[in-house]
Amino acid sequence: MAAPAAKLSVASDGMEGIQFLRHAGEFAAAPTPDLILLDLRMPKKSGLELLAELKQDPILKSIPVVILTSSEAPQDIRNAYDLHANCFITKPIDLMGFLKAMQSLNGYWFGVAKLPGAAANGQPTD
Repeated sequence: MAAPAAKLSVASDGMEGIQFLRHAGEFAAAPTPDLILLDLRMPKKSGLELLAELKQDPILKSIPVVILTSSEAPQDIRNAYDLHANCFITKPIDLMGFLKAMQSLNGYWFGVAKLPGAAANGQPTD
């Protein structure tokens, strides 16, 4: 049986992101995500501010957060992990590295989509 297709929702800035996650206003019917991909540099509310809010919220704190950003600053990495990010990946993204990072979460929270060149067991093929 094939895994269900993943649904992707995108917020245009940090304020919209937190409204989406809290089902506020126009996002009242928004789905609760299985995973959050979060950039550190967003308008209106930074990714670190959003991450701090997420991890303080009793309902949202259990959703895994993968930081996906262009920043390689040691302080950004440290701050993200101090705020309990599950993973920190820098852009431009290495797709195989991204796949390995997602697999490192052991499928506990979500299924990893099969990428081209991946075997049936999810491992990269040569």
